[in-house]
This record gives sequence, C-alpha cells and structure tokens, in this order.
Amino acid sequence: MRKSFRNGAIVLPVIGDFGLEVGDGEFVAIIGPSGCGKTTLLNILAGFDRPDEGEVRVDGVVRSEPSPKGIVISQQGSVFPWLTVKQNVMFGLSDYADRHALAGHYIDIVGLKGFEHSYPYELSGGMLKRVEMARALAVKPEILYMDEPFGALDALTGLRMRLELLRILSEERHTCLLITHNVEEAIHVADRILVLTQRPTFVQAVFEVPFAHPRDVSSAAAQKLKVAILHQLGLS
Repeated sequence: MRKSFRNGAIVLPVIGDFGLEVGDGEFVAIIGPSGCGKTTLLNILAGFDRPDEGEVRVDGVVRSEPSPKGIVISQQGSVFPWLTVKQNVMFGLSDYADRHALAGHYIDIVGLKGFEHSYPYELSGGMLKRVEMARALAVKPEILYMDEPFGALDALTGLRMRLELLRILSEERHTCLLITHNVEEAIHVADRILVLTQRPTFVQAVFEVPFAHPRDVSSAAAQKLKVAILHQLGLS
C-alpha cells in the first residue's frame, strides 16, 4: 500500500511500501517518528481515506469507506457537549430497540454509573475518555482504531485508562489498532508492536510482546524490550 499528497506540482510521499496483517482479536500498536504518517495510515485502515496503490481488506472484503464494524477513538475527543453521558452513548444506537439498556450497560462497564445525566462540562478529562470508550463499545465494533487516545491525559489518568481498556478487552473481544508515541504504553497493552520509519513510512521492525496480563512494565524483560524499540527509533 502507498499514499502521497499533492500540493500543486509538489508530491509528498507519506506511506511507502506498507503491508500489515492483523489477526482476529489481536492488539497491534504502531509507533513511529512524529510526522511519519501514522494518522494517515490509520485513516486509510479505518476507511476514511484511500491509498494510491493497494487496498485494505477486512475478513477478505475490500474496505473503501468507514464501517460501523470499525470505530475510531482519537486524541482530540468527539463527545458532543450538548448531550448528556447517556445521550452521547446512545447516539450511535438509533437502530436498537434496547438502546437505553445497552447504553446503561456500557456506562456501567466504563465506571460512569451515576453520571448518566451529567453533561461533558461537568466531567474530568479521564471521564470524558470513558464516555468515548462506552460509545465506541456500545455499537459492538469488531475493530477499535485508536489514535493517541490517552495522549492528552496526565500520566496517572492515562495509566488508569489503559488498565480500564485492558479490563474491558478481557471481557469483550475486539481487534485493536493503536497509534502511540508512548513505548511503555505499547508494551503495556499490545500483543505486537510495529516500528515505522520516517516518511515515506514503512515497517522498520516488528516486536512480539510475550508477557501475559497483567504486565509489569518495570520488569527487566519489559525494560529490555523498551530499549530495543527505542534503539529502532534512534533514541538509544
């Protein structure tokens, strides 16, 4: 797969010769230098953009547009400020007769029971991210596409959200693709980590994460893996 952007006569190659295969239920983290094309890549994988060459297939079917089977959780956030927590979670559930029960179920799962009628301005940053997570999970996606979902949170809240995500994934099976700059975060959650090159980006290295959950990212083995990844990024 390849992707370039044009500005008049100038062509900017963003994604080089890129290939990726993800297994059902696998959690893959993608790390790379700033500006290497990670978000562009995720947009293509999620169906919001198209490659110049190649194609994206999900279960053998070409994906050329967004699908309710794949939901994006981004760093910027997408909670509607004029809707309550429950109304936000119900937003994508108009076709479900039991949408109230579904919304309540996922609000409970992410730990927001009691805040159903609160508005976003009444919630903390971590709670807003929980609302996004509940809304994403409520439509029962097969794939979660996450673009720096916890990047705007402080370190402690980000850790809590990672633990919450892992707890949910232990109960509900989803295939996950995570874009992150945080090597420790990738080691904490992923089954496999891809390190990308500078633009035009391609996969420079692949690391399997052999540690069972719950993981101790401060262990000697985890730190050794972190050093190896940082070396591929030119940071050690």
